[in-house]
Amino acid sequence: MDYIIHTRFKGRALCGEVNLPALTPCEEINGCIFCDGKPICYSESHIAHQHFSRNNDGNGLLRGKLTQVIQKTLSTRDKRYQKRWDKVWKDPICQLYKRKEHADHWLWNHEFFQADITTLEHIASIIGVRKGDIQCT
Repeated sequence: MDYIIHTRFKGRALCGEVNLPALTPCEEINGCIFCDGKPICYSESHIAHQHFSRNNDGNGLLRGKLTQVIQKTLSTRDKRYQKRWDKVWKDPICQLYKRKEHADHWLWNHEFFQADITTLEHIASIIGVRKGDIQCT
């Protein structure tokens, strides 16, 4: 499966230290993301979720930006913090992307980071993300 780096990844990878710029194409083989033939990380790892996006539909950069802005918006502790989370907890679409092993705490599951653009745009809209907040540069 095709992947793209949506946010620069600089750090320790499976192959050693790397500095990979955004927009670098990668591929996933048997659960591992490779760049230029070198293993970088496992596709379900935290590193993959924060820096790499599925790109088999050509929307990897947008997918990555949407997952990032959703996480950032939900973590912003302002006067609307609890209202945003209440909407997420009540939304049946969002429920599909909650890790089941944490009944009283929300963690996004792997499928959230693989979701189609329409689903991610829905989640972004219910928590108040505006189109202008998503910058694909």
